[in-house]
Amino acid sequence: MNQLGIERLSVFGMPPVQFVVLAADLGCDCIGIGLTPTPGYNPDGHPDWSLRDDPALRREMVAAMRDRGVRISIVEGFALVPGHDIRTCAADLDLVRELGGDRIACVSLDKDLQRTIDGFAVLAEMAAQRDLLVSAEMGSLGPYGLVEPALALVRGVGMDNFSLLIDSMHFFRLGNTIEQFAAIDPALIGYVQLCDAPWAPRFDTYMEEAMYERMAPGDGELPLHEFVRLIAPDVTVSLEIPIRSLAEQGLGPRERVAPCVDAARAMLLAREER
Repeated sequence: MNQLGIERLSVFGMPPVQFVVLAADLGCDCIGIGLTPTPGYNPDGHPDWSLRDDPALRREMVAAMRDRGVRISIVEGFALVPGHDIRTCAADLDLVRELGGDRIACVSLDKDLQRTIDGFAVLAEMAAQRDLLVSAEMGSLGPYGLVEPALALVRGVGMDNFSLLIDSMHFFRLGNTIEQFAAIDPALIGYVQLCDAPWAPRFDTYMEEAMYERMAPGDGELPLHEFVRLIAPDVTVSLEIPIRSLAEQGLGPRERVAPCVDAARAMLLAREER
């Protein structure tokens, strides 16, 4: 069965060591993190923290992962921004290796596909020098939210350590189909983020829904059973399911995340039994 993880958006700024413990307690294999918390929403009152600026916290996290059998599946926070040199992220790549990570997620805020290809090629080369994998998230921010430009991106970068990150909500809500997903060479999909959602938008902006209010697998309308069956068994499936409505009702991180883990595990097990 695919390794199962939890993404940082699901826990709204939870500190790294606490996040490792939660994942272990829920029987998950890994976590997706950033070097600092995702800003803007902290319903659980977590203290501020920075893996970038706090060597002691990095050591504590590494020790916690070793003790609890949890690994880092991906590190987010790497973005192509027009007018910004991606080479300035070199120190952050070094920190990913120090923490024991082997994969980073990247996004592009540049709508030009060729500039995005060029920038990601530089990032992939820098990552390769550190034995890191790079997965570009298909989403609404950059020029490769649809399958055709996403495949052009991978071909354009042309490096063995570069692949796509498929987020189920972004993939389907942006207009891609399950048939298109089935047609993608599995070797080009390096990482999957799983959640459910309705087909119709529920908020004024797409990003508000994506950042704050998603659904556990099976609670929405996306074709997740078919989607999960098509994921290669060696690809990590990680839950990106922020649920602000439950946080506002006073439910803590464990109470919000545990049902999502149970639903995802049941969906993955159902695939194995077919």
